[in-house]
Amino acid sequence: MQAKAFSKAQDMNPDNATGLTAEAICKILSKGPSSRVEESLSNISVEVSPELVIEVLKKLSNAGILALLFFRWAEKQKGFKYSMESYNALIEALGKIKQFKMVWNLVNDMKHKKLLTKDTFALVARRYARARKVKEAVETFEKMEKFGMKLEVSDFNRLIDILSKSRCIENAQELFDKMKKRRFAPDVKSYTILLEGWGQQQNLLKLNEVYWEMKDEGFEPDIVTYGIIISAHCKARKYDAAIEFYHELEAKNLRPTPHIFCTLINGLGSDRRLDEALKYFEKFKASGFAPEVPTYNAVVGAYCWSMKMREAYKMIDEMKKCGVGPNSRTFDIILHHLIKAHKTKEAFAVFQRMSSDSSCEPAVSTYEIIVRMFCNVERVDMAIRVWDQMRVKGVLPGMHMFSTLINALRLENRLDDACKYFQEMLDVGIRPPGPMFSNLKQALLDGGREDTAKILSQKVDKIRKTPIIG
Repeated sequence: MQAKAFSKAQDMNPDNATGLTAEAICKILSKGPSSRVEESLSNISVEVSPELVIEVLKKLSNAGILALLFFRWAEKQKGFKYSMESYNALIEALGKIKQFKMVWNLVNDMKHKKLLTKDTFALVARRYARARKVKEAVETFEKMEKFGMKLEVSDFNRLIDILSKSRCIENAQELFDKMKKRRFAPDVKSYTILLEGWGQQQNLLKLNEVYWEMKDEGFEPDIVTYGIIISAHCKARKYDAAIEFYHELEAKNLRPTPHIFCTLINGLGSDRRLDEALKYFEKFKASGFAPEVPTYNAVVGAYCWSMKMREAYKMIDEMKKCGVGPNSRTFDIILHHLIKAHKTKEAFAVFQRMSSDSSCEPAVSTYEIIVRMFCNVERVDMAIRVWDQMRVKGVLPGMHMFSTLINALRLENRLDDACKYFQEMLDVGIRPPGPMFSNLKQALLDGGREDTAKILSQKVDKIRKTPIIG
């Protein structure tokens, strides 16, 4: 079967062949324990191109240990070349499981191979920020100078953007206030980043403070600024205020962007103001912009909020005619609304149609939605069926998906199966969330399986305390 997959890949055009080969490699890796990666891959006959390595590492972004082991195997193969992209993809996967010591080893490797750029530091800083290690994220920014790179205002903007997008806007604001006094002169982008951060937190008071400070410093709001302000008011469900800002930018002869139309359609649609949402969709089309997926997805969502599913499906047909999708996000939106309306059968039918359509295959987020749906209605058998279908496709689940299935199995007292998936989670290098493991451990103890609980505890302690070396 594996040989067939690789043979088929060789007969296709290069891009498709790379994707198919990467999928086949991920299937092999996902079937066996991480300790046998070299053995599992030893029988495949494939030239390890830089493109293939990057593709596999991206697919393994939720499985840091497997990503590292694959990278170490790939290094020894014919055709392998080190690249900034492959290192960054590996750093991303390891950063997700907080293996920062190994991450810095890779950064040093990149320096020696002259592959290190500011993008890598941004990647490391983002993983620290997502792990709520703000001090380390800032130190990563400072370390760039030690690696021979000159710090500029664009780098400072990148750092506050990383903090802001990692829900650390207070830290971003504090850093901004400190840096502008002694190190960097902020530009309009610095302010728009902060505006976006406070907008994400729906803190319109702080957003207005930054807005007026920006104007006091001589920076006039541009179309990007207006887009952020409109988005912030939509997030805070202040739709009439958002519309006022839209009229203000029109009065200044600024041309609304597709993003602004998309934001208003999303916001008004979620407030079940469907007619107004569709009015902005017509304005978008009349503005001469090329059709694009996010705006059409917003319209699909607007119909779904008003439970006009037939119109939502018609919009998908229109997307196909315009050559802009649909994509997995389109179907995720529809599935979310069907499940919320307790239309489980219709949701699964949509998922099955999607699975059989090679032009729009389910993403890991789609599988997660369906697995959670079946777990919530106590159909764990169907959840496992979908899970197995996902694994056959070479799609690797993330932490939340593992947790959903393991919790559902525990609640059904299927502890052997729960432990099996828990072990699989550890094998791919995902650290289990504390509450999920505590509940599983307690269920084992309640069932008189102290030995199993002890073994799992030891394994979890080991993965938490032992840094990866490779």
